[in-house]
This record gives sequence, C-alpha cells and structure tokens, in this order.
Amino acid sequence: MRAMLLVNPKATTTNHRTRDVLIRALGAAVDLSVEETGYRGHAATLASTAHAKGYDIVAVLGGDGTINETVNGLLNAANGALPGDENPSTKRPAVIVIPGGSANVFARALGLPNDPVEATGAVLEALRENRRRTVGLGQALWEGESRYFTFCSGMGYDAEVIRAVEGLRGTGRKATPARYVNTALRHYLMTDKRHPAITITGPGLPTAEKVYMAIISNTSPWTYVGSKPVTPTPWASFETGLDLLGLQRMGLPSMLPLISQILTERDSLPSGRHLVQLHDEAEFTLNAERPVAFQLDGDYLGERESVTFRSTPNALQVLV
Repeated sequence: MRAMLLVNPKATTTNHRTRDVLIRALGAAVDLSVEETGYRGHAATLASTAHAKGYDIVAVLGGDGTINETVNGLLNAANGALPGDENPSTKRPAVIVIPGGSANVFARALGLPNDPVEATGAVLEALRENRRRTVGLGQALWEGESRYFTFCSGMGYDAEVIRAVEGLRGTGRKATPARYVNTALRHYLMTDKRHPAITITGPGLPTAEKVYMAIISNTSPWTYVGSKPVTPTPWASFETGLDLLGLQRMGLPSMLPLISQILTERDSLPSGRHLVQLHDEAEFTLNAERPVAFQLDGDYLGERESVTFRSTPNALQVLV
C-alpha cells in the first residue's frame, strides 16, 4: 500500500525529533513518500496529484489548516469520482490524520487522541485492520469560489476573533486556547451589537433575519478550549447534513446562558429566545447587508456579503 505523508514543518505541537519517530513508524507499515509543505496552499497542490500518482493513502501531520488544504486538493482533483456516484469516497485516496496543530478539531472529532504519538498508534492499528470511516464534508461557495470544510465555518463574531488571532500570530505569538479566549473577550467589547447584518435562507426553510453571527457545523464539537469541547450544534455529525446556530442577540443577558450551555456536554440543542437553529440541512445561504467576517475550519477568508453552504455526503474515507 502506497502512502503520501504531507508534513507541515511548522506544526505547533511537534518538533523535528517527534516527526522523525512518526515517519519511521508509518514507513514500517506502508510504502511511504514524505513531502514537506512550504507555503500556503502547498498541501492542496500535493494532495491533488496523489490519485494520479498511484497513492492509496494521503496522510497529514499538521493542524486543521493543513488538513483542510489536503481535503480540498483531494476533492478538487477528478480522482475518478463522477457526479451521481453513490459513494465517491471510494474513488479517492483514503486519509490518515495525525494531529500537529493547536486545536486539532477534525482529528479529535474523529475520536483520535490529541497527542501525535498516541494518534499514530491509533492509525497504525486502523491500517492493520483496514478500519475506515466514510465522512461527509461541508462546502462553502461565494463569488465564483468554492472550498470544502471538515468541521465548521462561520460568519460574524467568531470569524472576527479568528481574524484577530491570526493577526497576533503574524507577530510571532502562538495560537493557544488562552489567547483565543482572551481575544474573544476583548473583541466582544468592540463587535457591533446593535446592527445585525445577516439573513438566512434556504430551500424549504423559513427566512431568518437580523442575525449577528452564524456558526455552521459539519460535526460536533465545533471547537475546543483546551481539553473542553464547545458544542453549539450537538446533533451535527459527519454522517448527516449541515447544522447551524445563529444569534439574533449579542447582549450579555443572551450570551451568558448560551455560553454556559455550549460549554456543557449535552445531547439537547441550546435553548433560548433569539436563536436560529438548523439540523441536517443540504443547503442554505447567508446574505449580509454589508461585508461580514468569514472563516472556514478556523482559517479567516476575508469579509463576504453572500455565502452558500452545501452538504457533501460520502466525501472521504478516513482510516481511524
């Protein structure tokens, strides 16, 4: 079995020695070729060639950003999958995920350990047993562009926080859970809490207006604060369509009860007035009266006025 391993040398939680150990372990199990990513979008370029070069597996050692690039490379390549295929995931190389970032939401949502060495042990066991899971993805479309996401997207306040943290990372600071929390608290004081801009529409859906912030989920949890999962859409899963939580109020009387609920592990949806909630939807669109911050899998993608979200079932096979 041939595998291409994509390594982000700047991955947050691995060093050179750890990477060497993981590469040797994987190399003992498969015919392994190692490629280091050197620039933004490089993982997508490399992954897009995997099927044509005869690779059965594309493994990723990196964070959610590198995983997102890899997934987009795989799905944007033809890979033998045709429209209407009942399970197009079988026409693409399978994916192995080894967490190396700061949050590792996709890997943890799959049930993998957050430690890269422990996760490698788990995926080696999955390799031996050929244990695979078929997962769906989300897709965001805007202004003639399209990008897939593995666990979440969002418009509004959460994307504003990610934009601010990315700015701090540009100055050399690490994206730690504490930094996200502190940035979110500071940014809450500055965000517009008086002029909601977003309207949510979709086939067969009632229109929801005056939304400040919308979280779109392909699985649960949405993210983690350290070891604690954050679950605004607890019914979301890789086997269903997309879920959404929208906020029509951003004042403290509305936010504090919601924060308490989404930080508590629970099976029921958040409760409260002025919440917009969707579950297992194939498609919906967010339109904004003005440009609004937009993020996808924790990657800030600028300000947008209209984004359509679609569910892409049976998109990938993951060894897990």
